[in-house]
Amino acid sequence: MSLEFVKYHGLGNDFILVDNRASTKLRLTPDRAVKLCDRHFGIGADGVIFALPGQDGTDYTMRIFNSDGSEPEMCGNGIRCLGRFLADLETTDTEVSKQKYLIHTLAGVMTLKLEANGQVTVDMGMPYLLAAEIPTSLVDADLKVIDQPLDVAGQTWQVTCVSMGNPHCITFVEDVAAISLEQIGPQFEHHSAFPQRINTEFIQVVRSDYLKMRVWERGAGITLACGTGACASLIAGVLTGRCDRRATIELPGGCLEIEWAADGRIAMTGPATRVFAGNLEV
Repeated sequence: MSLEFVKYHGLGNDFILVDNRASTKLRLTPDRAVKLCDRHFGIGADGVIFALPGQDGTDYTMRIFNSDGSEPEMCGNGIRCLGRFLADLETTDTEVSKQKYLIHTLAGVMTLKLEANGQVTVDMGMPYLLAAEIPTSLVDADLKVIDQPLDVAGQTWQVTCVSMGNPHCITFVEDVAAISLEQIGPQFEHHSAFPQRINTEFIQVVRSDYLKMRVWERGAGITLACGTGACASLIAGVLTGRCDRRATIELPGGCLEIEWAADGRIAMTGPATRVFAGNLEV
């Protein structure tokens, strides 16, 4: 089978995008997605994203496999790339593309807006804050996990947990550059307190409106950016009194603008860049 693909990245968090609009059946298996994500023997990516027909009144559906073959509920950088991909596909099909899309994901319905300056804004919806919603056993199921102690790698970390439809554990540190992600990240991800594993963000507060972030992503490892993680980190900063409700999040791949509005919804704005297109036999 011949497969056309396009590669995009959001702040260096890179994805293989596949046009799956003709069918609800995925065109690749998880095992095949793993091979394509291999940076030595494949195309190389943090994940494979499929654009499928919409559900329940949405324009399209998003599915994603991580580079290890697991399927996360959502991906913030990935959904921005999907927005650009869909606009490119529609322009090719009809010479006209939308500027706003409703996308069905396993984390709920997301609204994308393509900005005139090339950025993409995503209405990420409402965060989930109760332990049962993360999920985690750090506190009772009906309580929030804010500045709770967690023993990892021989030391105690103060962590705050947030779900953006996918689970995040955030800890604030003096210097993100000093964190050994290769060693510590897997121990957070597979900690017994997180039955569905966890994404982990290490955050340095530069100012109340500017945070630095490094991330270990569940199923992908070290990545240059994580959109849902940036959203979760701002929420954790607000909950712990460390930052404003609107801030710039600096990741290794670049910056995202995140706002937690008064109505409780999270908005994320950042770039999505087309890298190249190709065709391969699978």
